Amino acid sequence: MAGAVVGLLALLLAGCTVPPFAPRTEGGQPAAGPSGAGGVSWRSCPETPRELVGRGAPGMTYDCATVAVPQDWEAPGGETFEIALLRIRSADQRDRIGSLLVNPGGPGASGVDTAVYLSFGPTYGGLPDSVTERFDIIGFDPRGVSRSSPVKCISDENLDASFGYDPDPDDQAEFDGLVALNRTIGEGCGQRYGDQLRLFSTEQAARDMDAIRAAVGDEKLSYLGYSYGTLLGATYAQLFPNKVRALVLDGAVDPRQDFVAGSESQAKGFERAFDNFTTWCAASPDRCPLAPDARAAVTGALEKARTSPLRGADGREATAGWVFYAMVSSLYTESGWEQLAEAIDDLNAGDPAGVFESADSYADRADDGSYSNLFDANLAVNCADEETAPEVPRIRELQSQWRAKYPLFGAALAVGMLPCAFWPGESDPYPTGPAAGAPPVLVVGTTGDPATPYEQTPALAEMLGVGVVLTWEGEGHTAYPQTRCITEAVDAYLIDLTVPPEGTRCPAR
Repeated sequence: MAGAVVGLLALLLAGCTVPPFAPRTEGGQPAAGPSGAGGVSWRSCPETPRELVGRGAPGMTYDCATVAVPQDWEAPGGETFEIALLRIRSADQRDRIGSLLVNPGGPGASGVDTAVYLSFGPTYGGLPDSVTERFDIIGFDPRGVSRSSPVKCISDENLDASFGYDPDPDDQAEFDGLVALNRTIGEGCGQRYGDQLRLFSTEQAARDMDAIRAAVGDEKLSYLGYSYGTLLGATYAQLFPNKVRALVLDGAVDPRQDFVAGSESQAKGFERAFDNFTTWCAASPDRCPLAPDARAAVTGALEKARTSPLRGADGREATAGWVFYAMVSSLYTESGWEQLAEAIDDLNAGDPAGVFESADSYADRADDGSYSNLFDANLAVNCADEETAPEVPRIRELQSQWRAKYPLFGAALAVGMLPCAFWPGESDPYPTGPAAGAPPVLVVGTTGDPATPYEQTPALAEMLGVGVVLTWEGEGHTAYPQTRCITEAVDAYLIDLTVPPEGTRCPAR
């Protein structure tokens, strides 16, 4: 992938790692109608792409709407949430199949924003013309996210403290300080939302997807879900197997992993990705100033940040936490490796600007120090989904164990489970079984994926019972549409429902 638009898309796909605080009219097109099931009242909104990237994509129109859904699908007669939609339609559209609903993951990332980025076409890593010519592209912000009745209960100050906190607080007093911070965050969210917190669960959001499907006039759902979006799609397939037309689940999450197993899986995935980065660095000294030993350089930078952090232009100190999240952000794409090497090299030379740029992009922190609600929603969804969160003593134990197994990422992923230990909301776990009666579902995995390690891909396919695995032997988080092999296989499935042969593997390049 290349270009600024793709860089933004890659960052939206980067929300899977939890930070230590939590973390018909003519032509066959759907008729406009009242918001809700059976119709959507669209309005032209060219300002949406302008606000995000300065312009719209050539030949694309942008229309916005909202759909009202029950806050609680178990008691649908009560209050509602407003779900924000964006429809993108190509001037070259022909032989329209229907709508393609897209979700970038997180949880907490905006599907409206992602649809904008995808609309810019293959030059910028967006959707191929063959797809945009056959589908309306529908982005949606899930309940609690961005424009859709957003959850916002963590102050900017507490978010700064969370991201800046040592990712591996070994000292007991430091650890206790992080425990206290997470307790404060949980109490604040509980005071603001109370019993409503459980309503931000994945199952509730998957039911919203069926309301969107009905509202845009599609008999069955075509869906492209990345990262956590694969969990949303898998949940939909279990709840509504007879409403599935085609689901592409890219960057698969294994729903049967509990919180601890899922966190350890990410620790393993990021450690493996970092090893791949160091191998590239040693072999590419002309592009990697950390060669020949990138691990030693990064580890040294982290240790120095613990004892004598540099101060950035905005007055923040580049603590170990900010350095750590710069690492995490850069490992989501292979193109980010060079950026990581330069940021650490600059940091070692006295300039923390590159570290803050990468970390702020991951955290969705603006130049004025304000945050979006990405991680508020991330926390609300993750904790609502989790039936049993580990308690503090168990987390402390895992911190030590995982540090030994995954030196850079293990401890951080262990303490990243702390917020749900203090979460006041009730849980609403998603289902974990077969999608009996659904057609084949395409499950895409990348062998070098740090955030949703490849092992989860066949596990999700097996759980659904109708999953077909497509493998990319590449690096970074998610695969479509990065290479011709992957793109052709996914396009054939979305457009013609042609399933690739089981065991299909696509080379890195």
